[in-house]
Amino acid sequence: MRLKAAGALLGLGLVLATVKPAAAHHSFEAEYQDDKTATLTGIVTEVAWQNPHAFIFVNTKLEDGSTRSMRLELGPPYALVRGGWKKDTVKIGDKVTVEGAAVAKDPRNNWVGSLQTTMLVTAAGQKLPTR
Repeated sequence: MRLKAAGALLGLGLVLATVKPAAAHHSFEAEYQDDKTATLTGIVTEVAWQNPHAFIFVNTKLEDGSTRSMRLELGPPYALVRGGWKKDTVKIGDKVTVEGAAVAKDPRNNWVGSLQTTMLVTAAGQKLPTR
């Protein structure tokens, strides 16, 4: 009996030792400042329809006339589809306007400028939720 219990504990220990810990999902508050919102308009340069979050990259003109690349974080594809999106709703070259939390707290996440979006408006005027 003791041998079976020891074998079971050893087996359980081996299983637990080989299981990779699950990566925790980041919280909005950990990465973005919800008290700083922005609206920006830009031209889409890349669309990454992926899990756990889709991304759109745009070039936008700043007040000083320079151009800045921005990474726009959307929700997961399944949530976008429920909100009326299709995989080709936004394409490279499209002009879009987005609203969202403007500043990433960690400057490493701001490598091209980061915005977690809440709403996207297409050039045709279609309003789509991005969460």
